[in-house]
Amino acid sequence: KIRKKVLLDMSCSIIHHGHIRLIKKAAKYGDLVISLTSDKDLKKFKNIHPELSFSQRKEILSSIKYVKKVISGKFILDQKFLNKNNIDIVIQGSDYKDRKFTNKVVTFARTKNISSTLIRKLAKKNINKKNK
Repeated sequence: KIRKKVLLDMSCSIIHHGHIRLIKKAAKYGDLVISLTSDKDLKKFKNIHPELSFSQRKEILSSIKYVKKVISGKFILDQKFLNKNNIDIVIQGSDYKDRKFTNKVVTFARTKNISSTLIRKLAKKNINKKNK
């Protein structure tokens, strides 16, 4: 039986349990390929300098047993990219539910009460407390 090639595009500027839960769910659909957002696109589209470099984020994601491959991707995913990489299914978080592709798309709800932005805010709060 040929397994489907499943794509999950992620930034993972700060990896957390919400990312892991999404990866686990996505892997149930086939061989999971993660399209990892470049540092350049994180700076351009999210206006952040990632805490971990692309190569560091790729190393972490590649070591997760559910992940077959990590490829370099852009922040804005398009049909051309999916076709070039022979993707059968796109997995996405609910924050991207309005994207449309010719491929099958599966959308999952975000994990409540966690995000890289929230982690940054908590870290800043802790640093500010420590420096007082």
